[in-house]
Amino acid sequence: MNKDDMILVSVDDHIVEPPDMFKNHLPKKYLDEAPRLVHNADGSDTWQFRDVVIPNVALNAVAGRPKEEYGLEPQGLDEIRPGCWQVDERIKDMNAGGILGSMCFPSFPGFAGRLFATEDHEFSLALVQAYNDWHVEEWCGAYPARFIPMTLPVIWDPEACAAEIRRNAARGVHSLTFTENPAAMGYPSFHDFDHWKPMWDALVDTDTV
Repeated sequence: MNKDDMILVSVDDHIVEPPDMFKNHLPKKYLDEAPRLVHNADGSDTWQFRDVVIPNVALNAVAGRPKEEYGLEPQGLDEIRPGCWQVDERIKDMNAGGILGSMCFPSFPGFAGRLFATEDHEFSLALVQAYNDWHVEEWCGAYPARFIPMTLPVIWDPEACAAEIRRNAARGVHSLTFTENPAAMGYPSFHDFDHWKPMWDALVDTDTV
């Protein structure tokens, strides 16, 4: 087989989230409190959320570079390929690379959305749902059948997590990003079956992986 004729489905891609991702999906009462992308005087970009500053927005986003130039140094959106954070450009890159479908993991919120876990659970849930709505409706929805949608969990509340799994499954989402070890993040171990049972039940009921 000629490698140039291969059609690939990638299940380990990533998104560098765009600065306006919350604009259309977070309730207006929370917009001023939402995470924001800040362009700093030194030319770098950082996500900032309350007292948390997340540097290296473009960490290791080296798509399009020769392998010998791979590194961890990109500091802002203007230093990376537009396809890392703009969906129209991502599709062009996928077409050029023979990639039929792509599953994209989150970046700044963390794989399990831990950044959004605040003491205000209503606000936290709004952030998770806004992220999921942006991911499903804007990123994946821009090019149906080219992306495999994968949503964030409500990691701090298994009942709310189950409800969010079911909400997203109803619109065709059947994958969830999660941590491999919740105990390391301060949550009960996966071996605490009773704690996580609502989530497991929702995953099984909706054929979500």
